[in-house]
Amino acid sequence: MKTTGAMADFFSRVKIEDFDAVAYLVSNADNVAKLPNVAIAVSGGGYRALMNGAGALKAFDSRTENSTGPGQLGGLLQSATYLSGLSGGGWLVGSMYVNNDSTIAELQKGGSNSLWEFSRSILEGPDAGSSGVADTAEYYKEMIKEISRKKAAGFETSITDIWGRALSYQLINAPKGGPAYTWSSISQNSKFQSGDVPFPLLVADGRNPGEKLIGGNATIFEFNPYEFGTWDPTIFGFVPTQYIGTKFEAGTLPSDEKCVRGMDNAGFIMGTSSSLFNQFALHLDSQDLPKVVKDALRDFLSSLDEENNDIAEYKPNPFFGYAKNTSPFAGVKSLPVVDGGEDKQNIPFHPLIQPTRHVDVIFAIDSSADTELAWPNGNSIIATYQRNLNSAGIANGTSFPAIPDSNTFINLGLNHNPTFFGCDSSNTTNPTPLIVYIPNSPYVTHSNVSTFNLKYNTTQRDAIILNGYNVATMANATRDGNWPICVGCAILSRSLERTKTPVPDVCKQCFKLYCWDGTLNSTKPDVYDPKLFLTEVDIQSAAKGLHASGKLSLVAAMVTLLAILLV
Repeated sequence: MKTTGAMADFFSRVKIEDFDAVAYLVSNADNVAKLPNVAIAVSGGGYRALMNGAGALKAFDSRTENSTGPGQLGGLLQSATYLSGLSGGGWLVGSMYVNNDSTIAELQKGGSNSLWEFSRSILEGPDAGSSGVADTAEYYKEMIKEISRKKAAGFETSITDIWGRALSYQLINAPKGGPAYTWSSISQNSKFQSGDVPFPLLVADGRNPGEKLIGGNATIFEFNPYEFGTWDPTIFGFVPTQYIGTKFEAGTLPSDEKCVRGMDNAGFIMGTSSSLFNQFALHLDSQDLPKVVKDALRDFLSSLDEENNDIAEYKPNPFFGYAKNTSPFAGVKSLPVVDGGEDKQNIPFHPLIQPTRHVDVIFAIDSSADTELAWPNGNSIIATYQRNLNSAGIANGTSFPAIPDSNTFINLGLNHNPTFFGCDSSNTTNPTPLIVYIPNSPYVTHSNVSTFNLKYNTTQRDAIILNGYNVATMANATRDGNWPICVGCAILSRSLERTKTPVPDVCKQCFKLYCWDGTLNSTKPDVYDPKLFLTEVDIQSAAKGLHASGKLSLVAAMVTLLAILLV
């Protein structure tokens, strides 16, 4: 396994006192079941999640300059078997993989177009000439052209098609956002095929027919380069990702139908995982947009909601006629899918806790905006814990460690520092991964920006990424010199149990410091307003508002889009 070599390289730098981790890995290399199995989950939260998550992955990537020195965690990414993303975290994962496993530093540098150029919102489009389009009007014209082709081919379209195309201009390093790029094409990447990168997974929720709200028992779908589907008992089935647009019936291809490819457009998949337009409509007043644009957007989004166009429509429904006794989607021609965080599970744990994947430890990067000031308070991980209490039902045999309430998170500082959950595996009936919970915190900048902010200049973008790097490394281990060692102990923990290897003393100290010990403090806390751990970096002020020419172009474009989508 490629991860074994990467892990050995990691432990050659992160040395555990009185324990030879490299020798341990080598001695068990002939039995994969004994070795650690690592996963990383990057939460949703719009651009905040993308940037904070990017900082963490930059810290975990051995290709990042200086990431393999003292106090660093470079190599953790290469040691991971799985990498999951949701919403903004899904943009991050998708952008890395669709761009041939680019490093975060490479993505920050951008390409010949608008890659990771967030200084102009996707409502405006990229700078003239930077991505093969001339101006805002041309930008919308190009997107409409691509979506019209999909509609002309007989496929359903929705606002998520526009959303996905717009995101592609910023996330995919190709002219006009790479309209030909597909999610399944990741499987053709040489690094993916050789096992040099973690297996990427994106998460989205199914919206039951006739319903608007997404509950905790919603069917959770995953997209990977090979398959699209769900482990949930409602369907418990998958279809090949490259054939999502095919008219399957009851899990088979009718004799009079042909396989259809291309519906797994990479932008559309990333847009599906972040399709939260019903939420965006509620936050229009907080946007830095002229009143005429806000009013037009509000009317536009209301029209979408009335026609169920505020979701991602997968028509034909690949699970039509399948699992008729349990699936709410078996009798509908279109599969409605929305943002993977709308069921409150904003960290994509679901694909990583499936028993068949045997994950030992999950490094969870939480960029959620739970508190009054938009910091995490554990709500996302709590939601996953609560869903998995119904192991015989919707959880379908998955297991998750005990998690305290959100007030306890704040009162005990569990949302202020990294925290381990599930350290004592004997407390659960079924095998359960250890969770290394890494919440967004202020180190060098206030990274608690709104999910609905759509514009960031380069200095702010880079400051939030740097902040995320410091969050993951605990300021290059200056807050705790043993932090890299404790990360190593978390990686090894379940493996040591399986091989009945004594836990090193330094690991016992780590677990005593970072493991939640079951203590509760559910009293209502004061407003959570954390202070910077380090000196604040300078951020240039960004120009605000749309250009005058863009205001009218945007309104006209929305009217045109609405006409196309609803015809």
